[in-house]
Amino acid sequence: MCLVFTACSKKEEPEAEPVTPVQVAGVQRSKVDRIVTADGILYPFNQSAVMPKISSPVRAFYVNRGDHVRKGQLLAILENKDLAAATAENQGLVKQAEAAYRSTTAASLPEEIEKAKLDAQSAKQALDAAEKLYESRKELLKEGAIARRLVDEANVSYVQAKNQYEIAARHLEALEKVGRQAQINSVEGQLQAAKARTQGADAQLQYSQITCPIDGVVTDRPFYAGEMANPGSALLTVMDVSRVIARANIPTDQLKHLKVGNIATIAALDGAQYPGKVTVVSPAVDPNSTTAEVWVTANNPGEHLRPGETVHVSIVAETIENAIVVPSAAIVPSRDGSASVMVVGADSIAHERKVKIGIRKSDIAQILEGVSAGEKVIVVGALGLQDNAKIRIEAAEKHE
Repeated sequence: MCLVFTACSKKEEPEAEPVTPVQVAGVQRSKVDRIVTADGILYPFNQSAVMPKISSPVRAFYVNRGDHVRKGQLLAILENKDLAAATAENQGLVKQAEAAYRSTTAASLPEEIEKAKLDAQSAKQALDAAEKLYESRKELLKEGAIARRLVDEANVSYVQAKNQYEIAARHLEALEKVGRQAQINSVEGQLQAAKARTQGADAQLQYSQITCPIDGVVTDRPFYAGEMANPGSALLTVMDVSRVIARANIPTDQLKHLKVGNIATIAALDGAQYPGKVTVVSPAVDPNSTTAEVWVTANNPGEHLRPGETVHVSIVAETIENAIVVPSAAIVPSRDGSASVMVVGADSIAHERKVKIGIRKSDIAQILEGVSAGEKVIVVGALGLQDNAKIRIEAAEKHE
């Protein structure tokens, strides 16, 4: 009977509550960067497809693929013997037009004007003489000293002299005004036309010399000497790769945080990183992918980055000072889709607390609501732990 009573008393004792070993970390204030990442394609900072403006065979190339070139450098020359001959011919026409202009303005026209002046003076003198004779005979007719016929003859001579003078005067006036300017305009127009033809021929000759429009490196040269070059077909392609542009497509939900001037980093496939900044944020969204294109420009020392490569772009969209952060391992997903953390109280009891997460990175997460700086949260052992569970804090293991 003693044994029976002893067994019953043992069954009535409460079972000991299990204690879960955990590891904790403190809730801290720290600076947090909002990082937007994406893959992008590299493009040169500047490039030019050098195309000829005339059709002509290539006489010679002076550069090859991979050569570094400067703006204005001669890259190639096209056959131009016919263009050189046309230029020489037009230069001769200019000299002829200049000679005609000098002759007209300095010799021919002044002589004609001088002759017209002399003719006008002679006609005026003849008019004065005829007028005096007519007036004299009219007086003699009144006195009855001469016949009427002589007076009529003097009148006819006076009228003819007057007409001759008027014609000579109008001719002189025309030469001095309209005629002089018309002749000058004519020879001047011929001179300008000759010069314009010469300028056109010179331009055609210059078009046969293919020069570089930008500083850069020759990336393509599809033609060979002797082949026909035509407008619209690039003889060479020159790229400025001293700087590169990574073009990445960013989802619209992350696009709102980006702006021109954001600090960024371009990571190459070999792991090398190149600092840069955002230079373009597209104002339009692609309706098919619901993304917008963002450009990140970076210097390319040594030209290790090559246009066409795929790179990884990281953009610092925002920096929050004095933010409340916890280790990412402290975040426990809830069944309703929200997030929570297990806060350790002074009584060694775990308390579940709902939190609102801001910026989340691989190692830390920003907490907008739910915890305060100085509290402790469970980072190891929180998964599956019930609210108000008893815990035992253990030190983190050190791995050498």
